[in-house]
Amino acid sequence: MKRAIELLKKHNLLKIIDDELDINLEIPHVAYIEVKEPNSKAILFTNVVDRKNGKKFKEPVLMNVFCNEKAVKLFIGDGDIIGAEIESLLKMKPPVSFSEKLSTLGKLFSLKNTIPKKLNKKGVCQEVVKLGSDAKLSDLPVITTWEEDGGPFITMGQVYTQSLNGELKNLGMYRLQVYDDNTLGMHWQIHKDSNHFFHEYKQAGKKMPVSIGIGGDPMYIWCGQAPLPIGIFELMLYGFVKNSPAKLVKSITNDIWVPEDNDYIIEGFVDPSKLKIEGPFGDHTGYYTLEEEFPFMEVSAITSKKEPVFLATVVGKPPLEDKYMGYATERIFLPLLRTTAPSLIDYYMPENGVYHNLILAKIDSFYPAHAQQMMHAFWGVGQMSFVKHAIFVNSDAPALTNHDEITKYILNRVNVEDLLATKGAVDHLDHTAPKFASGGKLGVDCTGEEIKELGITLLSDSELLEKMQEISKEIKGLKQYYIDTKNPICVISVDKTRSQKELFEELKPLFSHIKILIIVDNRANDLENPYMLIWRVTNNFDSTRDLYISENTICLDGTNKSTLDGFSRRWPGDVNCTKSVIDSLIERKIIDIDEEFIKKHQLY
Repeated sequence: MKRAIELLKKHNLLKIIDDELDINLEIPHVAYIEVKEPNSKAILFTNVVDRKNGKKFKEPVLMNVFCNEKAVKLFIGDGDIIGAEIESLLKMKPPVSFSEKLSTLGKLFSLKNTIPKKLNKKGVCQEVVKLGSDAKLSDLPVITTWEEDGGPFITMGQVYTQSLNGELKNLGMYRLQVYDDNTLGMHWQIHKDSNHFFHEYKQAGKKMPVSIGIGGDPMYIWCGQAPLPIGIFELMLYGFVKNSPAKLVKSITNDIWVPEDNDYIIEGFVDPSKLKIEGPFGDHTGYYTLEEEFPFMEVSAITSKKEPVFLATVVGKPPLEDKYMGYATERIFLPLLRTTAPSLIDYYMPENGVYHNLILAKIDSFYPAHAQQMMHAFWGVGQMSFVKHAIFVNSDAPALTNHDEITKYILNRVNVEDLLATKGAVDHLDHTAPKFASGGKLGVDCTGEEIKELGITLLSDSELLEKMQEISKEIKGLKQYYIDTKNPICVISVDKTRSQKELFEELKPLFSHIKILIIVDNRANDLENPYMLIWRVTNNFDSTRDLYISENTICLDGTNKSTLDGFSRRWPGDVNCTKSVIDSLIERKIIDIDEEFIKKHQLY
């Protein structure tokens, strides 16, 4: 961490804040604001307190370490170059000439670095050792990010686990709720490797060893969230990218091996027969994930460096730090995705689709239904299987990251007949699915020719709104986007009192003026803010329930769901900043934002 801090300083990517700030809301609110700035930086908080419990911490807190693309390249490397190295290995052929044999031998020899190296000594992460009742989680500056959170959460924990027989190892990154000094929640979700190991221990009736690293090389964090196949230890990816093996030491009180340079290690055991209510927690979806039973660790030891740095991140509405980590993941894992989808040219997961809600993919489309075939391939591959909305374009499409041009390309090709609505596995955190972890998927094939006719008569926003309000007074606002394409988008806001399918039916007389209709709640949505509208709709939409089609008009219902829609699960609230905290930070000149910034990012 100290080397990382020096590297950030050297490249002018670090802010140091010496003002006294609280781990409860203040520090995470400052980080949340900073990561949304166009030239965001990492922040080192040097004067850290817990006013509620009258504590002052000697260690600093570092946040937003992956603050922008430059920082990602500093700590991970160039994703395109690393991806190309992976691709060269995947396409390796038997060597013929002597020079080819040397090249192949060099590549294979370098793979030895993927295997982590076990050290027969203590690591710097074990310079200070606290055991049993002396190992107190309250001694760590664990942040509480949002006022409705169930408590303080470790947000950058590297969770190390292993299978019952010890043959398989895993590094995952999960939120970890602090219940008390010796109890830590384990939010490993049903699809995660750690959860699979947990069930092995449960069936055997044995306690499960777990060790959690905090800090150390920032690369560990990225490896922990990398979408590797089940059974591959994530620290092998560390060795491949760094061309140097991860160096591990054995935990003091269990058999888990951890990086020797972590700033902290929290050790313990999980009793598989016991669960505890975890949450709520304001998550990276921009919504709270609700209370649910999860396993928990009984802490047996906390070790650390003599002068540790506590690493944390902040989650909520986009853009966030995971925006930059996610871009590196896209580039590096493109070659691996191509092994299942060989006609894939490129893909892009916009951050306001919070990754699992929206993907754009460019393919070489060779035959009818090729895109639909690719949709099924994507939905059957690892973490790609959780993607809810997939839009496929042909090889002649603009760059996927050119938002305006790719949007026009897509809208000029959207056709009712080329929509694929189906069902499948969705992310554990998905709140809109009719059933837990099982919901709708929507695939849109835009690989065909541009539509020749508009097919509707366009009206101005004011004219169309007036006609709509003559039909229903619940419609409060209207904004049309991309009226120069063959599929203009009409977004309306409503004060919802019924299922929007009823409103859709009532609006049919106006479908001669509408191609794509999107409905959002009037409350908490700004029709002039397309970035946040995409975030809202991709979060709230489920194709099995919220897709309405009438001839050539498509409607997406992006409203919050309730019993009005036959939705029986609890609907979570938005993740919002606490206004009094923001006001105080502005008054103390810790942050400098205006009403335009607050509105743009929907802080509250």
